[in-house]
Amino acid sequence: MTPRKGERPPVPEALPAPVVDAHTHLDACGAETPEQVAEMLDRANAAGVDRVITVGDTVESARWAAQAATWDDRVFAAVALHPTRTSEFTDADRSELERLAVQPRVVAIGETGLDYYWDYAPPAAQHDAFRWHIELSKRVDKPLMIHDREAHDDILKILDEEGAPSTVVFHCFSGDLAFARSCVERGFVLSFAGTVTFKNAHALREAARWVPADHVLVETDAPFLTPHPFRGRPNEPFCANYTLRDIATLRDQDPAELASTVTRNAERVFKLRDLVQS
Repeated sequence: MTPRKGERPPVPEALPAPVVDAHTHLDACGAETPEQVAEMLDRANAAGVDRVITVGDTVESARWAAQAATWDDRVFAAVALHPTRTSEFTDADRSELERLAVQPRVVAIGETGLDYYWDYAPPAAQHDAFRWHIELSKRVDKPLMIHDREAHDDILKILDEEGAPSTVVFHCFSGDLAFARSCVERGFVLSFAGTVTFKNAHALREAARWVPADHVLVETDAPFLTPHPFRGRPNEPFCANYTLRDIATLRDQDPAELASTVTRNAERVFKLRDLVQS
């Protein structure tokens, strides 16, 4: 019997080595309270996903993410205003994001960048906000987490003009091999979501097969982008297991080796080993 589309995928057998979900939205997954966050992380742990970075894309969700990271030592946060929301970006918004950005368990500035698929915010407003987030990332010395939708060239142009922060992560990397090479040449890290498991994503899969091991992260972007074969069903951090296994097959790599590499990368990029429960 085919499961209903709205049902959560099954929790898979645990990975042979733990991995970090480098980008998720726990609040959008329905986890609002400490108890709900813990329950969701318990499911992730059962699949071998032992830590997550929950991302705020509005000022309100950024505030929630920073708070949720103090509830459970398996949770860290990233804060920013999503590019599609930048048509109104007030001084009060900037002040609040600056306040949140320096909190110890906020480990990245993001997701920020450019989105030319939707027309919710004009390009000029997105560009200004992106430049501001780049400056904030450098000022607080935390990685910049990029949202890039149909904006590859302008993303790189602005990063080159402003001077990229020491660490840049392309969340839900969506480029081809040529764009992956351009990013890696600049020292950027590429984070792959469930889209890389889609069998028609030939250019993306080619990029994932090529990218050097120390430039790879894995994420869910939950509740969106559920990996194959559960596309269209609700996503959660435990589903990073499916994506990592698929990438390991694609790269002809042992899943334990890839999981260990991805975890080392996440710990290095986000300085996770430096943090304790606050």
